[in-house]
Amino acid sequence: MFNHVKVSSIAACAILLLACGLVPNLAVAGPYVVRGAVPEDPSVQPGQNVTPVAATTYGQYGGGFIEMLVTVGQSAPSASYQPQPSERQVAAYSPPAQTLDVRRKIDPIYMRTEVDYSGKERPGSIIVDTSNKFLYLVTGGGRAIRYGIGVGRPGFEWSGVKTVNRKAEWPDWTPPKEMLARRPDLPRRMVGGPDNPLGARALYLGSSLYRIHGTNEPFTIGQNVSSGCIRMMNDDVVDLYNRVSLGARVVVR
Repeated sequence: MFNHVKVSSIAACAILLLACGLVPNLAVAGPYVVRGAVPEDPSVQPGQNVTPVAATTYGQYGGGFIEMLVTVGQSAPSASYQPQPSERQVAAYSPPAQTLDVRRKIDPIYMRTEVDYSGKERPGSIIVDTSNKFLYLVTGGGRAIRYGIGVGRPGFEWSGVKTVNRKAEWPDWTPPKEMLARRPDLPRRMVGGPDNPLGARALYLGSSLYRIHGTNEPFTIGQNVSSGCIRMMNDDVVDLYNRVSLGARVVVR
């Protein structure tokens, strides 16, 4: 009887204090949530362990100070207590879907090397072997430097003799109208730089639309991938650029 009266009196006082806004609402531990376990939390990375923390909840008396007073003397959940699945509110981190960008390793055969040369082209000439994906710079003395290249995809192969009539470092790219007709989504102009598809250097071939140029996709070397241009790894095209003079003969076969 005494305990019942005591608790009732304390509860009445608490209601009066809360009504006057003199006592803050307190919370007790309850079901768990995972802090930062949603993509909106930038502090949590995929695969990172997160720590469960007590979430604000309400008991049968409404929670807060009243709950504390009425349940005083009752045993709190033991440290070994584990909420049941139905009590948990767990939001597992699910990273946004990403397109897998598989990068093919470059075959060592396409790495720059010096080879024997017994052909008739003069030193300083360039020979493009589109079938085997090699470009040769004839250096003289029965030698040539061989580079790996990417060439035109089916329908864009070509052959012939051109000359280098222009050279450019980190060239801008302006897609020709023929390309824009096929790909209207392309930009009308892109300034030179690491993201530019022409790469670090470009050698322009006569009055044609074709160029020997670098690429920001070195994994495409050794493949039929372009719209007719000859692409090289950036390190290789820089090396070629420094060795080749304007007017150099280019034989594509």
